[in-house]
Amino acid sequence: MIVRTIGETTGTTTTRIAHEPSGSVIETMAPADNGGEGLLFSPTDLCATSLGACGSTIMSMYAANAGIKLEGIRFTVEKEMSANPRRIGKLVVQYELVTDCDGTEFKKLINAGKSCPLRHSLHPDIVLDETYTQVSK
Repeated sequence: MIVRTIGETTGTTTTRIAHEPSGSVIETMAPADNGGEGLLFSPTDLCATSLGACGSTIMSMYAANAGIKLEGIRFTVEKEMSANPRRIGKLVVQYELVTDCDGTEFKKLINAGKSCPLRHSLHPDIVLDETYTQVSK
């Protein structure tokens, strides 16, 4: 499946990107430590947070298909940049899964989350530190 997005610069440090199938639009800005004002997601922020979104989506879909009651997922992502070359060096992702499922089902949810396509698209030099916590409602 091919999905097309269309982007354009809207200033020296900003872009506007449209998702062609839905018409949804996002804007990005260079981060404050790299010449921008940091008022919007940076492109690397989007990449980093997309890992949390992708893992959460895959776990939610798995739970629905497997009949596992999952009330919701909250996640936080911390991105650490590296220099020479400037790139994402480390991602710390914390998932909180609101579920009363048993330990076996919880491990299956974690394995599903770790199968997300974005995770498998990241460069192997990026350090991933992921935690999965089960939270009762």
